[in-house]
Amino acid sequence: MNKIGITTTVPIEIVYCAGLIPIDLNNIFVTAENNARYIEVAEKEGFPKSMCAWIKGLYGVCMEHQINELIGVIEGDCSNSKSLIELWKQKGKKIYPFSFPYSQKKKELEKSLSDLMEQLQVDLDQVEEKRKELNQIRRLVQEIDRLTFEEEKVTGFENHLYQVSCSDFQGDPKSFAVMLQSVLDEMKSRTANPKKLRLGYIGVPPMTIDIYDYVETLDARIIYNEVQREFTFPRAGNAVSIIDQYLDYTYPYGNLYRIEEIKKQIEKRKLDGIIHYTQAFCHRALDDIMIKSNIDIPILNIEGDQSPALDARTKLRIEAFIDMLSDLKGVYQ
Repeated sequence: MNKIGITTTVPIEIVYCAGLIPIDLNNIFVTAENNARYIEVAEKEGFPKSMCAWIKGLYGVCMEHQINELIGVIEGDCSNSKSLIELWKQKGKKIYPFSFPYSQKKKELEKSLSDLMEQLQVDLDQVEEKRKELNQIRRLVQEIDRLTFEEEKVTGFENHLYQVSCSDFQGDPKSFAVMLQSVLDEMKSRTANPKKLRLGYIGVPPMTIDIYDYVETLDARIIYNEVQREFTFPRAGNAVSIIDQYLDYTYPYGNLYRIEEIKKQIEKRKLDGIIHYTQAFCHRALDDIMIKSNIDIPILNIEGDQSPALDARTKLRIEAFIDMLSDLKGVYQ
């Protein structure tokens, strides 16, 4: 089976129906022991220092691992993706374009899905069957999420890890499902380990993975990972078709649509505060303005760049934020 690279969550049902193995370049990049080497590959090609480290990392992963086919999301993802896709095409990579229409109109998304199905030579009936199969696996990850915020048996990092893995099911849905069931059985047997503060994490998955463990050393836990949770399609049970399922996916559409779901989760999970992560040199940093003007609980914005670990200044800001939340919680209890 041939591998095909993805740079964000795409209709993975179509990919698996085509007999291809999806590889999320983000997951290879962020989990690498030395992910700086991928950035160096891009910078040697002429990528500027003042460009998002994720874009450079994705380019480096693709070239180093010799991934020759990719689904290029040309609308509904990073604003630099179009240029990255053009560069890959020049390098001889085969690109299958896909769009999440900004309008969020059903007819436009239906056409985008149909075009991808045609390119990969699969039909709608096949895709719908695969959707049912993959949604059963997603429900296992949704149970891990429930154990995080309801039973307090799962760490923030574990919550992040298994949800983000739903972008490609680690290239093998059946093996992923077996592993998940084993993990779930172990998690359910744990004793609850509540923390004083319940936090949300919103924005793109972090470059600085150690944020989860660091927050827990301060008697707090991230029990809501916004974008990672969207990778599991938590409302897929309400969707009658793949069109509805991907129309309901909040990440590629407008901020107000995202914020509506974030507010629901703040109330449901009883969050004390939110950490909003943005990547240096990314247009999504502007999202923080809209988010803070529409959400009425405390929000800390932190920015990551190339380092895979939190720096001392950011740790100090997180600690001060958690101290403030602890004081507020003491006042209002």
